[in-house]
Amino acid sequence: MNPIEILFEYWPRLLDGALMTLKLTFLGALIAGLVSPGLALIRVQAAPMAQAPLRLYVSFIRGTPILAQLFLIFYGSGQFRPALEEWGLWTFFRDPFNCALLAFAMNSTAYQTEILRGGIMGVPQREIEAAKAIGMSRSKILRRVVFPHAYRIAWPALGNEVILLMKASALASVVTVFDVMGRTRQIFSRTFDFSVYLWAALIYLCITAAFVLLWRQAERRLSRHIHAPGTPRASAQPFKESQA
Repeated sequence: MNPIEILFEYWPRLLDGALMTLKLTFLGALIAGLVSPGLALIRVQAAPMAQAPLRLYVSFIRGTPILAQLFLIFYGSGQFRPALEEWGLWTFFRDPFNCALLAFAMNSTAYQTEILRGGIMGVPQREIEAAKAIGMSRSKILRRVVFPHAYRIAWPALGNEVILLMKASALASVVTVFDVMGRTRQIFSRTFDFSVYLWAALIYLCITAAFVLLWRQAERRLSRHIHAPGTPRASAQPFKESQA
């Protein structure tokens, strides 16, 4: 079969795999995006001893391959099946998709936490002081000043993290989650036509290109109030809660 015939015959399976890849990527990134702001605040404001468990978690995730993390969750959970059944969690852990989603969410949470920590520390202290001067509460300062500015600073790096997560999602196929790579391996086992991997690569390329376009549009909206290049900016200092 030539590459065009492969595409026309197997495009429904490739499309199904692409949808699974998108589902894994964006659910994992979304879960991480909901958890990471609070963890980033802990990394910035908490005492060193209070940060220790979080620092250990981030160091472990960033220092080990995501494939090892996926295997630890998927195959490791089976070692604790009696306990998980007792707690009512075995239904979750026996599903390969759930295990893959948990692994990707935990991995992305560690990276997003550190990216947001850098964004929070990049918020100019004068903006914090101005907000305090007009009587804003601490929660309102975080909501109206710190996080909007921190996300603008961290936005490009967060986009890169989502792209890396999308490409890492190909590893889900090793635990029988049929994403793009899982479907591609299925098709190859039937046809032995290497061109199917070319179509898989093009699918990843199209997804990445569309995501980059949308992310840059969002970045422009977040940065539309910034002065023209060359305008001097105040030096940034980390955000710290004032001591009474």
